[in-house]
This record gives sequence, structure tokens and C-alpha cells, in this order.
Amino acid sequence: MIITVTLNPALDKTLQVPNFTPGRRHRTVDQVTMPGGKGVNVARAIKRLGQPVIATGLAGGATGTRIVEALNDEAVLNAFVRIRDESRTNTAVLDPTTGLQTEINERGPAVAPQELELFHDKLLYLAKGASICVFAGSLPRGMDPAVYADLIRDVKRLGVTTILDTDGEPLRLAMRAEPDIVSPNELEAEELVGQEFNDVEDRAQALLEMSRLGAPEAIMTVRDGCYANVREDGHAMYRVSVPEQEARSRIGSGDAFLAGYVAARYSARAPVECLRYAVACGAESIQHFGAGVVDPGRIERLLPEVDAERLELGAEIR
Repeated sequence: MIITVTLNPALDKTLQVPNFTPGRRHRTVDQVTMPGGKGVNVARAIKRLGQPVIATGLAGGATGTRIVEALNDEAVLNAFVRIRDESRTNTAVLDPTTGLQTEINERGPAVAPQELELFHDKLLYLAKGASICVFAGSLPRGMDPAVYADLIRDVKRLGVTTILDTDGEPLRLAMRAEPDIVSPNELEAEELVGQEFNDVEDRAQALLEMSRLGAPEAIMTVRDGCYANVREDGHAMYRVSVPEQEARSRIGSGDAFLAGYVAARYSARAPVECLRYAVACGAESIQHFGAGVVDPGRIERLLPEVDAERLELGAEIR
């Protein structure tokens, strides 16, 4: 079983608005509302890829009820802890004429210490039957930024592989708990290691730095694929890419990427094949309107276009 943890889930509303201009009145030509937050999106995609997954986290108020009910309608197994304060609603505006998207994300609910303790107990119960646990997304307002670090340490003690996808202070602190895999995007990785990346060598060195910070394996997503430092006969670095695809919406493509990687890893594929499958999933997802929506058949047809290049820097991880 795979677990995804979403401490700050949302009801995500995506609006398609041609020629969107701030300050003017507009009408949508298409819209979709679905449960969201990184972990939820990852769970949706893993489910569509045919692997067993359960989504957990914190859900509050009427919005939390809608999130849980909608996941049930999608047949995504879930076990959220109910909290008193209201879960958030996020809004994204996609302009199909320019491809630009504008996202407005609410901060999320306040979580009482007793509610977080209940979640901690539920997660450890679920982890006893799991092999992989994905911690993904932002934290609700006021929550201790070290919470991911604490949860990762406890889940790792049960022998579960831990995967982390967050940013900022929660990411920096969680690295001290040594998650098995960390998967930021390029901007998040730049913030973590404290420098901008200008070329392939900068990005490869950043992978080494992320591993030195605590994560044995590091995967950094970029627009056309990823850079990765993975365990393969010791350690191996790869640049994995796919030709640019025509996009309907790029919202949630990173979540589809991570879902593809987790699904392939759960199936015990070779490390480089996990990366190739992840890139195919992220690329295919941009054809859809809605985060975490993927078509397994189209992913398989896209796989032959995904290229994996091994990087040799002459550097060793210590």
C-alpha cells in the first residue's frame, strides 16, 4: 500500500477564462472543481495508474466534507482526520489564449494540538500496512514547520520508504529527518541549496548537495523532465527529458510526475525506468484540465519519446 499525506488539502476550482485581464469582468468557458492539495493529486494519479493508495490528512468543516465525498466519488480510498476549522478553497484561472495561469491559494485552517495528535496516531496505524509514504504540499496556518520532520522520523522507524515534496522552511527542517527521497521543483531546490542554477553542472551539483543535506535520493523536476540522483549500483545521476508537448493545462503536472515515480517504484521497476515513467506521466498530464488526471494508455505511448542520459561529474557522495 502507498500512503499520501496532505495536511492542507483544498477544494480546487480551476477556471478557463480567455483573454483574462485583472480588473475586468470575465465569463468562464470551462471550469472544474475537485479535491486538491499535492498529496491528494498524487493519490488520484496513483489510483488511475492502477496501484493501491490511501489518501490521508486533515479535513475540516463543510469544505472538508466536500473533499472527502468527492474522493469517495472518484473511488480514491481515504482516511482523513476531521478537524473543527474549515479546509481551504483554492482558485486557478487559466487563459487558453496565452497559456498563462494565475493561482490564488488560501492559507488553510488552524489545527489544534489534539487534532494533530489524532492524525499522528492514524498515520502510524496506516503505515503499519504500507511500504511507501508520500508527504506533500504546504502546511496549514500556524502549524509547526518541523511537523514533516517529526512524522518522517516516526514513519521511517516502521520501515516505510518516505518521500517528501514540499518547500521553504518545512522542506529545510524535514531534510534533517533524512527522508529516503526528496522531490522539489527547480525553484524550490534553488531556495533549499541557496543558489540559482545556470547549467547542467549546477543542477547536478544541487542533487549532490540535497543528498548531503539528508536525503539519500534527490529528484528535481524541470519543465521538460527532471534531474535525479538515485541509488543504482551505488549512486547514479540522470537527466531525463521529453520533447515539449502541447499543453492544455500545466496545473498539477509535478504531482502527476511524482505519482508516476511512486507507482513505478512500488512496482519494483529499475530506478531509471521509474524516472522515465514519471516524466511521461507529468508530460501526459498537461493534456488534461484538472490536477492529477492521467491516461495510462497515452503514457505508455509517450514512453518511447522519453530520453534518459546518465551524468558523470566525477563527484562522490559522502
